[in-house]
Amino acid sequence: MVAFIFLVFFVLILINTPVFVALSLSAFSAIYFFTDLPLMVVAQRMLGGIDKFSLMSVPFFILGANVMKKGGIATRILKWSEVMVGNKTGGLALTTIVACMFFGAVSGSSPATVIAIGGLMYPALKAKKYDGGFNVGLITSSGSIALLIPPSISAIIYGAVTGASVGALFMAGAGAGLIYSLSYLAYSYWYAKKNNIETGEKTTFQQKLNATLAASWALGIPIIIMGGIYLGIFTPTEASGVAAIYAILISILVYKEMSLLDLAKTCVDSAQSTAQLMVLLAAASLFGWVLTVAQVPQDLTNLIIGGNFGPVAFLFMVNVLLLVAGMFIDGSSAIIITAPLLYPIAMQLGINPIHLGVIMVTNAAIGMFTPPFGLNLFVAQPATGEDMKSIMRGVLPFVAISIIALFIITYIPDISLFLPRMVYGKV
Repeated sequence: MVAFIFLVFFVLILINTPVFVALSLSAFSAIYFFTDLPLMVVAQRMLGGIDKFSLMSVPFFILGANVMKKGGIATRILKWSEVMVGNKTGGLALTTIVACMFFGAVSGSSPATVIAIGGLMYPALKAKKYDGGFNVGLITSSGSIALLIPPSISAIIYGAVTGASVGALFMAGAGAGLIYSLSYLAYSYWYAKKNNIETGEKTTFQQKLNATLAASWALGIPIIIMGGIYLGIFTPTEASGVAAIYAILISILVYKEMSLLDLAKTCVDSAQSTAQLMVLLAAASLFGWVLTVAQVPQDLTNLIIGGNFGPVAFLFMVNVLLLVAGMFIDGSSAIIITAPLLYPIAMQLGINPIHLGVIMVTNAAIGMFTPPFGLNLFVAQPATGEDMKSIMRGVLPFVAISIIALFIITYIPDISLFLPRMVYGKV
């Protein structure tokens, strides 16, 4: 049964079947041919997979991201980032990364970050004589920061699947996201230094102050989200609704760059994106349930424990597995499929569930731009106008940099667990 379900799944993936169809059809086939279960269980398990309180935040974060992209918030974050770091060596590249960090902190969506920041920064990077491969690689990969910097939709999904605290995952993602971002900043600085990229004009304290004041409403969103969760004012789920409403009010009443008609169109687009994600989650939940019925988690746990693999070796195998998975399926699917298998083994080995979640989300972030099927690769194509071959070649150095950051995050757990322990005590 197990061999059959994976065979059907990979065949469907190889012939370019949508991932949700490959997941649901392979699981359905296994139930039909190898069990006596009523087929009604398919609908029950798919509905049960998305009937989770923590997933209520997903549509709000998607709506908030789309409003920010169209309501002037992304533009102001970008201008603020340019004033803050644009005068450094490699300033424009650093601006791109910092802008992605802050936009990620208000959207939680990697593709949305690539579209919002990439479309604005790519022409500017070209004008500053950055190499074409570096430009497109930077924009395509920097969007992945959004998956780590809270709020992260991938972290919400991991919490829904495993029962781990979403608030603790958000806090853990802040530390890991900082290390991940610093690796990009260091590489971009080195690249600019090596290639003698000219720096931007120096900015005065007054200019920085003016830019901060101009972007203060936009910069307030991550403060509201993390501050509210940190102080216990609202839950991560409630924070998503607050952030979406805040973004709408700022875009319409303060910046006045979004009309009610624009808002209506944005709501429709957000509903479509939410539906696509929820269908994927439902299908992946069914797939994971069938694997559980087939005793795959239990057998895998016994194999790992019986083989005397320690936490170090196990986490190495987790990273290899997820990096390979990320080449073919999106991060959300990979987390839903593998988390139920890996979570019980990690608990047996004494690995912190929050730390495991951060590792899985980091792998999901890398998978967003790993060839051949990383979603950001396809999003970056219309945003930059480059052909797919150039995009794939451009991201390879950033894949290598990201893997180095991944192993730092994996084997220094305090990077992720420092903030959650401050807020929640023992996690």
